[in-house]
Amino acid sequence: MSITLPSEPEVSAPTASLEELMGLEREYLLQTYARYPLALHRGKGCYAYDTQGNRYLDLISGIGVNALGYAHPRITKVIRQQAGLLLHTSNLYYHEFQGRLAERLAKVSGLSRSFFCNSGTEAMEGALKMIRAHGNSLQAGKHEVVALDNSFHGRTFGSLSITGQPKYRSDFEPLLPGVRFVQRNDLAGLEAAVGEHTAGIVLEFIQGEGGILPISEQFARRARELADRHNALLVFDEIQCGVGRPGAYFAYQLLDPVLLPDIVIAAKPMACGIPLGVIVVNDKAAAAIKRGMHGSTYGGGPLACRVALEFFDILEELLPSINSVGGYFRMRLTELMREFPFIKEVRGQGLMIGVETDFPCKHLVLEGIKEGILFNVTHENVIRFLPPYILTEQDVDRAITALVRVLKIGPAE
Repeated sequence: MSITLPSEPEVSAPTASLEELMGLEREYLLQTYARYPLALHRGKGCYAYDTQGNRYLDLISGIGVNALGYAHPRITKVIRQQAGLLLHTSNLYYHEFQGRLAERLAKVSGLSRSFFCNSGTEAMEGALKMIRAHGNSLQAGKHEVVALDNSFHGRTFGSLSITGQPKYRSDFEPLLPGVRFVQRNDLAGLEAAVGEHTAGIVLEFIQGEGGILPISEQFARRARELADRHNALLVFDEIQCGVGRPGAYFAYQLLDPVLLPDIVIAAKPMACGIPLGVIVVNDKAAAAIKRGMHGSTYGGGPLACRVALEFFDILEELLPSINSVGGYFRMRLTELMREFPFIKEVRGQGLMIGVETDFPCKHLVLEGIKEGILFNVTHENVIRFLPPYILTEQDVDRAITALVRVLKIGPAE
């Protein structure tokens, strides 16, 4: 029996110029974003196209979201099919894909159960509720959370409360009480912060907004030991550094033997641009949340879950190339250090890569746009690359050629 595949959708013309779009947003949008003067219209593979038809090699992929690039044929087919069946049904009812996706996540994570939401910050909120409920079930006053300086966990009140960067927090204080911050990889500081009132320890295995900075294996294992000693929940925030980006399903799986958390949260790439976040937990953490204590209107809908299942099928095939192409990209970037001594370090894992310079380098983003490559800068002086998982070595070579021209600009005058 032959199967008729859906035809390619027609590429429509842009509906407005960049200037018109900028004018509309200035007048009608809350001015929360410092946008770059670029209006994207469509994409194909690792490349995005603006409203004038100019092509850009996308090395930031929607801040780590467009993991399979643009218009991936298998993802496009699934979206079109599911759109004709069922986009949404409340969590009052079952649908065909949520349980299957939870099963897949249990198998790839080594944990037991999942809760689906819409974003990373929502996943962090749910994890914090689990931490509080767990601590409250044990003793009064066991509600403290230990988190890291320089961390980023989201923009809601709970996630901001454990985000260790004042620039995100200061305008909204006072935030939730009972949070202790320690320096990344400071074993003595961690041991001093964790005690009988600690209900949870929250760590990014690789700090993303903080500048592509990993925690050490020793620090991670000590966090696990302390969480066990004080009956606290250990949470790994892998919103940016997980779900394939490090060359493994999750960054904690890079350790040998694997170090399991009680909770891992993820979001960005899972549904390839359709909002989907998840809290994956072991039985100990799951016991903290009873029926009716948490919920989501949109979380785990049929469209997002079906796309995520297709994504995981594709990801299984891509993991080896994420490692090899990521290694090649870091090698080529390291070679640039000879030509540009202001590059202090190239670091990362898989296709999560940071290039630290000895000067503030946000102005280089605009130069990159001029040269046809998209990236961003985090922590003021770290060029961040979160490219699609389908990136090839040929794409890397094109990126390096353009990046050489960008880096020749040097510090801002």
